[in-house]
Amino acid sequence: MLDNLFPKLEWTWTIGSTSFSFRLSSIIEILIFAVVAYYIIAWIKKTKAWNLLKGALVLIGAYILSKLLGFNNIAFIFERFFGSLLIAVIIIFQPEIRRALEQLGTRNFFARFLPVGQENAASGLSSESIDAIIRALSLLSRNKVGALIVIERSIVLNEYIETGIRLDAKITTALLEQIFEHNTPLHDGAVIIRNDRVEAATCYLPLSENMEISKELGTRHRAGLGISEVSDCITLIASEETGFLSIAMDGGLERNVGADRIREVLAGTLDDGEKKSLPDRIRKWTGRRKDER
Repeated sequence: MLDNLFPKLEWTWTIGSTSFSFRLSSIIEILIFAVVAYYIIAWIKKTKAWNLLKGALVLIGAYILSKLLGFNNIAFIFERFFGSLLIAVIIIFQPEIRRALEQLGTRNFFARFLPVGQENAASGLSSESIDAIIRALSLLSRNKVGALIVIERSIVLNEYIETGIRLDAKITTALLEQIFEHNTPLHDGAVIIRNDRVEAATCYLPLSENMEISKELGTRHRAGLGISEVSDCITLIASEETGFLSIAMDGGLERNVGADRIREVLAGTLDDGEKKSLPDRIRKWTGRRKDER
């Protein structure tokens, strides 16, 4: 179709007696393939699949070497093995494939780069609730009390709410402090906030398998990052060891943030529904990657 629209967009190079020609559609196909291949490799490197892939490359190398050296029996075994390799790959990489499809199915996967279709569902968080959350996190951070607060957005988190204890309570500083206080029945797990209410506490979240996460981060940070990888929620984390506050969002982790940054995220992203331009999104995404390192 592109070739029909732009029939003159064709380039030809001649090297000796050989000529090479490229059409516009060919160039676009190469660019699309390169971008897709880059993101597939980048995704694989963050998971356990990276080590499995390296093992598969070793087997392929051994097969090629056996063919070159004339080891026919060994090559025969490899050929029979490769015949069922596709099914084996699906079984071995099942968790990673499922997680990738979940990320692809979320609207914020494309919204990281493009402003199109980015309409944040109203969370219903009031300024009073935002103040209460920030005050609670500041107090918990000062006392080095661990906390994990998930704020639901457009993707419903019912399956994780069901793992906890439903509260349906008003958001207050005292309530959040009491929930995460040591040796209380509700301190273990995450709090999930929905529509300006504390919907549930002691909720279990999926752990991230991102291999690039710093080793000094524990289960609480992995859980906060994990839920942000499979939904568009915002997760606020208070470290029990250091007292530092972190934000997990869009599969990225911002560490050691202050109250002003938390207020900016909660007020700007949730209430205002701001739509950032493409350059702003690229700067934000690249900046988050630098923070993770």
